[in-house]
Amino acid sequence: MALDRQRLAELAARSTFHKGRFRNIERTPSHGLTDFFRWQIETGARFPPGKRFPLIKPDLHQLASVADVPRLTWLGHASFLFQFRQCNVLTDPVFSERCSPVQFVGPRRHTPAPLSVAQLPEITHVLISHNHYDHLDENTVLDLHRRFGSALTFYVPTGVADWFRRRDISNVVELGWWRSSEDVARRAEMFCLPTQHFSGRSATDRNASLWCSWLMDIEGFRLYFAGDTGYASLFRDIGELFAPIDLALLPIGAYDPRWFMGPVHVAPEEAVRIHQDIGARCAVAMHWGTFVLTSEPMDEPPRRLRQAMADVGMKDESFRVAGHGETIEFPELMQ
Repeated sequence: MALDRQRLAELAARSTFHKGRFRNIERTPSHGLTDFFRWQIETGARFPPGKRFPLIKPDLHQLASVADVPRLTWLGHASFLFQFRQCNVLTDPVFSERCSPVQFVGPRRHTPAPLSVAQLPEITHVLISHNHYDHLDENTVLDLHRRFGSALTFYVPTGVADWFRRRDISNVVELGWWRSSEDVARRAEMFCLPTQHFSGRSATDRNASLWCSWLMDIEGFRLYFAGDTGYASLFRDIGELFAPIDLALLPIGAYDPRWFMGPVHVAPEEAVRIHQDIGARCAVAMHWGTFVLTSEPMDEPPRRLRQAMADVGMKDESFRVAGHGETIEFPELMQ
């Protein structure tokens, strides 16, 4: 399906920057420290217990081979390895034990990472959705850079490239919403698309950089990575421009309490709405089952997803829940 490039340019021309900070398309509440303390008081400062899920060790020989059909391996949380033809793509890679500024405190993994950087096949593209610690991990980025150097390219939203440059990493493409960059050699185009979220790695840099989702078009096959988001009408805009999307990676976890998390993290029912809005042929769930970040039990999101799918008559194969380390091939999406 041909893209409406003029419409993309019109959307890209709209300002997302206001008084020195980025902002969402729709007005969203900004929960501060007072709201955080309210959440902690209501829950007695107790998070649900961690749970270790079964870990599938990926077949390294399979991952080293060229993927003639789309191939996806879930590495936990929002991290995937997507492979198709000449492209080996990582999304928000976090292989560290904790998603935190330091590795001795902070949310820790309850299921180990299925792979190390040393075990990865040759990576060509890394898609970064925003700079929160559970999506942009310094140790993982530095390990990737040491191993692959300029052979891979990091794709980041506006304002995040400086973080890479301060670490002497220059193979970075920085884009604003609705803009794209082509990899002519691999016949791929990366589109930076909006989400409803926020950014920041400290108390002083909230929304100083942009947040985004990514759509990657590889010879007509469209992969959508939603990053981190609340539900918003922007997904209908994405669907109008890019549907049908062949494979979508959609978050289903870190949603409770709704009064606090609702503006920036979708619940499973909203993930189903995104699936419908963007015209996805198939989706795989993410952003659950790795770190305890919010108040819902770790194993609740898939159960709520299945009920939400049943409520709208969605087939099981349309929105899949992968195991940690599971590799799925999608020959049906080539038809």
